[in-house]
Amino acid sequence: MHLTPGDRNLLTDVPGFWVGNAQDANVKTGVTVVTGPAAFTASVSVLGGAPGTRETDLLRGASLVDKADALVLSGGSGFGLDACSGVSAAMRAQGRGFPVRDRQIPIVPGAIVYDLSSGGATWETPPWANLGKSAAENVGTEFEIGTVGAGTGALTAGLKGGLGSASVMLEDGTTVGAIAVANAIGEVAPGPDGAFWAGTWELGAEFGGRGPARAPARALRTKGDMLENTTIAVVATDAALGKVECERVAIMAHAGIARAVAPSHSPFDGDLVFAAASAQRTLRDARAVLEIGHAAATCLARAIARGVYAATPAAGDPFPTWSETHMLKGSDT
Repeated sequence: MHLTPGDRNLLTDVPGFWVGNAQDANVKTGVTVVTGPAAFTASVSVLGGAPGTRETDLLRGASLVDKADALVLSGGSGFGLDACSGVSAAMRAQGRGFPVRDRQIPIVPGAIVYDLSSGGATWETPPWANLGKSAAENVGTEFEIGTVGAGTGALTAGLKGGLGSASVMLEDGTTVGAIAVANAIGEVAPGPDGAFWAGTWELGAEFGGRGPARAPARALRTKGDMLENTTIAVVATDAALGKVECERVAIMAHAGIARAVAPSHSPFDGDLVFAAASAQRTLRDARAVLEIGHAAATCLARAIARGVYAATPAAGDPFPTWSETHMLKGSDT
């Protein structure tokens, strides 16, 4: 199967989806929202041992609601689940939601990462509800990656993490994309040469062109404290998938986390993947779900690497960025 990036190499190459970011550089946290002009089919797969979530049970196959108005990725650990309330407020103001009598109830599932030890300032009033509302009000097809949105305070083992995204166009015209917050307990770029675990799946030189990392001859390396980790993501397609097919794509996409992070899906990570479908293309056949799931996994691996690669430094960071560690005076050598 030949894979080609979309025009932006972002999740928003998938028709029917927008992304918005908001961040507080002082607190070193932020929120990323995935939404679109209309509600979309969605499901979820949680394989990490320490997830933090809101309304994910609504996305199970046996649940009544089959579409979401937005999906939220947030920093802030448990405090960050407030971001969903801010996004819900923005969706309600737009008249969106699941109809119940004379009310519209926005369906806004979300997941969080722990970024409270990233060197940011403390706060009196938690900022995440306002950040969520701001992110939802400023969505579009163009957005930045790296130290933005929910990736603002992200960390991985030895390197600053970040928000990354990637996309592919399949041979039949179907588009698949991913967006991820790389905040894992494990390593993403383990070698002294800056090569990424995800290098096998790199398209062009989208995260440095260093080739695939080789397993270093040393003991397993992790971030340090065990309770500060998670990789959360959204994978999306324009194919007409139902909730069951979305769940299968979400499960398959977890392979992308395993390709990009070592270790992954640990007892101390809340690794989670949402899958979303805008249903703007007819699903060709059952094999198409296999191809979409594989493409989602490759996109997710690339998105994780791109998030780390694009991270930028800030005062008080516990770890350096990839560019500080592996770039010499702006030259990728």
